[in-house]
Amino acid sequence: MPNLSIDLDRALALLQAGELVAIPTETVYGLAADASQPHAVAKIFALKGRPADHPVIVHIAGKAQLDDWAQDIPAAARQLADAFWPGSLTLILKRKPHVPDAVTGGQDTVGLRAPAHPLAHALLTRFGGGLAAPSANQFGHVSPTTARHVFNEFGERLPLILDGGPCPVGVESTIVGLTGDHPTLLRPGGVPVEAIEAVLGVKLVHHEKPATAQMRVSGLLDSHYAPRTPLLVGPLDALAREAAQRAAAGERVALLHRSQMLLAVAGATAHAMPMAADDYARALYASLRELDTGGFDALLLETPPQAAEWLAVNDRVKRAATGWLS
Repeated sequence: MPNLSIDLDRALALLQAGELVAIPTETVYGLAADASQPHAVAKIFALKGRPADHPVIVHIAGKAQLDDWAQDIPAAARQLADAFWPGSLTLILKRKPHVPDAVTGGQDTVGLRAPAHPLAHALLTRFGGGLAAPSANQFGHVSPTTARHVFNEFGERLPLILDGGPCPVGVESTIVGLTGDHPTLLRPGGVPVEAIEAVLGVKLVHHEKPATAQMRVSGLLDSHYAPRTPLLVGPLDALAREAAQRAAAGERVALLHRSQMLLAVAGATAHAMPMAADDYARALYASLRELDTGGFDALLLETPPQAAEWLAVNDRVKRAATGWLS
């Protein structure tokens, strides 16, 4: 795979020339372009097959660049940047006039994040500007958490994939909207909601509320993060029945489970998932990608726990699922 590298000099030169580079972050790998060059950002949309009105997050080196991209920045935004940047938190703020529509989807807001991955941070520090960088995969497909995932998705169509190893968080950033009267959770992710609320001293409003229903941000489509193999979610007993029925019909199924004692299900390939929420999040996309290439007719996933620390996992599972069993 000749386009996998840790060559920051080459990455910098390609980005400055308006080309694409896949970069590691602590959440997932991103497909990066110079956010100030609309023609470069357009290459992201073309390669991903992403709708043109779907905004992308701008990645910056740190809080010192907030004012380069946003205006009317509330104190809450600076509090959160102080507390969680570099890290897995994206802030939605009022955009500066010069920010390209190609980045914002034509909206008056912009999403900003300072990633914590050392390779991405070093690149951004040297680059000096902002990098538009949605996940490095075909639009709607399972996000990549290794450089090989990116290569499997795009091959030689990308001039460079910076190989920073497996992503240590494994699901996308938490997105908080700060343009209204109240801080709003738009997407759960790598930073727990409770930690954000502790810093702000207020509860976050959730994005299902009518006031924010029309806001477009990354990762809010009903169907997203999905494997190409149908993914059914439900309790283990319902999955076992489904697996047995499908096996009897000659289908091949994989069963993703957390149960410590799993009875063998005839005709199903068992795939154990981690017990802890953080470990599960780190393994989720890699597991779905691995099984998606296994020639299965269906993937059956045991419903994750509903406790607060599982919020981001459950959000991704909900958007990835084809259907639900009970």
